[in-house]
Amino acid sequence: MSHLQRRRELTLALCAAPALLATPALRAQAPFVPEEGTNYNVVPRPQPTDAPGKVEVLDFFWYGCPHCFAFLPDLEAWRKRLPADVAYKHAPVDFGDRGREPHSRIYATLQALGKVEELHVKVFEAYHIQHKRLVDPDEVANLMLANGIARDQWLATYNSFSVANLVNRERLTFQNYGVDGTPMLGIDGRFLTAPSMNGNQANANRATLATADYLIDRVRHERAPGKKS
Repeated sequence: MSHLQRRRELTLALCAAPALLATPALRAQAPFVPEEGTNYNVVPRPQPTDAPGKVEVLDFFWYGCPHCFAFLPDLEAWRKRLPADVAYKHAPVDFGDRGREPHSRIYATLQALGKVEELHVKVFEAYHIQHKRLVDPDEVANLMLANGIARDQWLATYNSFSVANLVNRERLTFQNYGVDGTPMLGIDGRFLTAPSMNGNQANANRATLATADYLIDRVRHERAPGKKS
C-alpha cells in the first residue's frame, strides 16, 4: 500500500468517527461546575445576613494582604456588574491581631463617613504601591487629608466608640464564618470560596468569581417559588 493510500484511508476513518476529533474541543468547552470541598466550602453553621430578599456577598479582606491586592482588579470589575438582587459588602479581617486592627478600623471609619466607594481601593494602593504601613493614626490621617477628609474629622471618627463597635462586629462575622485566610468570599451566609481553592495563580481569581456566580445562582434557584427549602 502506497503512502498516499494509507493517508487516504486514515482520513476516511477519522471522518467516519468524528467524535475522535471533537472530544478534545468538547472537553475544552465543557461548562465549569464547581465542586464542594474543592472550589468552595459549606459554612457549618449558616450565618444571618443583612440583606433580606437578596443574595449577600461578603468580601473578606485585609488591606495588607498581597493576594487581596492581586485579586482586587478582577473583584472590583465583577462586583460592579452584579445584578440588583445581589448585595455586596466588604468585610475586613484582622484575625484578632492587634497589629492588623488599625486596618479594620480604617475600613470602619470609611464606612462611618460614607467614603468606602471613593477610598477603599486607594487605601489598598497606599499600602502596596506607596508602601505606607497604615498603622500610625497620624499617617492615616495625612492620607485621608490628601483625599479630602479633614484630619480632625477623620481622627474623631477613627477613635470613636461607634467605629470600635463596627470593628468588633466585623470580627465576629469572620470568626462565625470560619474565615482562615484572605481573600475570601462569603455567599449568603452559607458558602465560602477563595482563589486558594480555585487552581493556580494564572486562573484562580477568575475561577473564584465563576464559583461565586455559580453559588449565587444556586441560592437564587433554591429561593425560587415552588422550590422546597
